[in-house]
Formats: sequence, C-alpha cells, structure tokens
Amino acid sequence: MIKLCVGADSVEDLTDWVAARLDAARRNGEPPEQYHQTRMIPKRIEEIIDGGSLYWVIKGKVQVRQPIIAIRPVVDGEGIKRCHLVLEPRFVLTDWQPRRAFQGWRYLTPADAPEDFGDGGEGAMVPPDLKRELADLGLL
Repeated sequence: MIKLCVGADSVEDLTDWVAARLDAARRNGEPPEQYHQTRMIPKRIEEIIDGGSLYWVIKGKVQVRQPIIAIRPVVDGEGIKRCHLVLEPRFVLTDWQPRRAFQGWRYLTPADAPEDFGDGGEGAMVPPDLKRELADLGLL
C-alpha cells in the first residue's frame, strides 16, 4: 500500500512522531502499538498482511516503508467505521520514487514498489541527506 505522509518533511520527522506516540502510550498504560487510521478497509487484507508494507510518500517521493502486521476494522468514538493499519515500528528506507499527490491510500504492486535503499537500485549509492538536498535544489 502507498500513502501520503502529511505533515512530515522528512523520514526523521515521521520516526520522531511515531516514537513520541509510542512513548505517550507507554506512559498512559496503553499498548505501544503503531497504527494508521483510514476510512476505507482494504479488500485484499490477506495479500497485504502476508509480507506487505505501507510505503510513505514524503515531500512528493516515496522514501520509506513500514511492514504491515495487521489490519483491524474499528468503530471510532462517533460510531463511524474505520480501519487501523497496524504497522511494525520499523522504518525501511527505500530508493526515492516520485509520486504525485493523491487522497487516501492506494494498492502498490511489488513491481511498482521502490527497492529498499542499498539493495542495488539506481539510488543505492546516494545517502538520504544528500538526496534531500538535491531534491530541494530541484536536481532530483
């Protein structure tokens, strides 16, 4: 699956936000579980939780993914059906892949997914900080 990471300017922003949420849950005696709430429940649940990930688009580029460990239908405090994508709080950097803005989430086929950073893809030799600087200059 692929989703825009609204409000984050970098992978570090995302990881810091997740760490803060998990710490707050621990302090409040709640289970430290990371999830992303969505309105729609995916139809291909078995396919997704069998090794699937949520790929985050940050500043117009897929930059990182998180393994999906469960998909749970829930009802929010207002009685509206929602879905929790339960994510492993582990972040796997990917080769950058440009993406236009879209709403909600989308399915992402393995053939269309970017390779993990350092797995021999075309961006494997460029460190993330340098990539960010090059992107800010409009060179990526």
